[in-house]
Amino acid sequence: MEPSVATNLDEKYPRPSTHNPTTEDIPKVAIAPLPGGPTEPSDQPQPVPTPPPQPKPRKRKGWFRRLVRRTFLTLLSLVVVSELAAVSFLWFTPPRTSYMLQDGEPITYQFVSLKHISRYAIAATIAHEDQQLGTRVGAFPVDDFQKRVEAYIKGETDPSGSTIPQQLVKNIFLWPDQNGLRKGLEAVLATEFALTLPPERLVELYLNYAQFGPNLYGVCAASWYYFKTPPWSMTQFQAAALMGVVPFPSIAKRAPEGGIYIDRAVNPKSWDALNGAANVWVPKQIEGMGGWKAAVETIGITDLASDYQAERDANPDDPNSCSTWPISVVQRYDREHISR
Repeated sequence: MEPSVATNLDEKYPRPSTHNPTTEDIPKVAIAPLPGGPTEPSDQPQPVPTPPPQPKPRKRKGWFRRLVRRTFLTLLSLVVVSELAAVSFLWFTPPRTSYMLQDGEPITYQFVSLKHISRYAIAATIAHEDQQLGTRVGAFPVDDFQKRVEAYIKGETDPSGSTIPQQLVKNIFLWPDQNGLRKGLEAVLATEFALTLPPERLVELYLNYAQFGPNLYGVCAASWYYFKTPPWSMTQFQAAALMGVVPFPSIAKRAPEGGIYIDRAVNPKSWDALNGAANVWVPKQIEGMGGWKAAVETIGITDLASDYQAERDANPDDPNSCSTWPISVVQRYDREHISR
């Protein structure tokens, strides 16, 4: 029997199923999340993002703290610079100082080595200006410095006076005004010099930079200008007289017949200081130290200027010995019409 047409058609062209598909009939395909895209919700609680920490506002420093810091840095810088300056003066001797520059040219000056300076002049300097130079630690006694500060604040007269290191740094670096700033700088610089340089070098620099008249600096020029003699042959009286000039150099003059002259009518106090130093005070001060040899021994000097006479004879034109007339003194004599 021949199959029906309908049957053949059903086999050839099957009819769509009338069965409704369920989710179980649909194949499951895993879907990967896109990069950076949302993820599936989780039953676990999600952490709340913490905002980045904000910088704490800086507390503004008080003016006093800033002042202390700046003051400390300033003082530290001053100490470092002053120490470098002090070390350089172990071998360096500048041809001009602050006082010379403030005076202006022409300056009458020439350096002389300590070994070519009369021991009378060295003893007079130590006895009159700073008897504790060779035995003291530092530039000045602390008690004396405190008394000087108190006297300055009260407007009273200086009870003691400056030591050789104090006078030296004042002449090299500072100015004549008697104010608190200058005295403070002087104390710092003098301490650095006193702790760095040996006392012999301090005296050498002091005698080369001390002012002994208007525009007249150093014992080399002063000895030739006032006494027509080199510094290594100065007498005790001449050395003592020079110490009397130190407090009043601007009014000192050369006497017509030689020597130092101060008009008593112009300044009685300075006239008394000059004559008192030359005839009374310096000789007594040297005697109180046990004599001029004992005075120079306090700073380690045991030789004499005469010990170097052979050296001067062999090289008489050596400027460091000041054996011949300094050019600046010759020029000053010509300006003042003084015969040599």
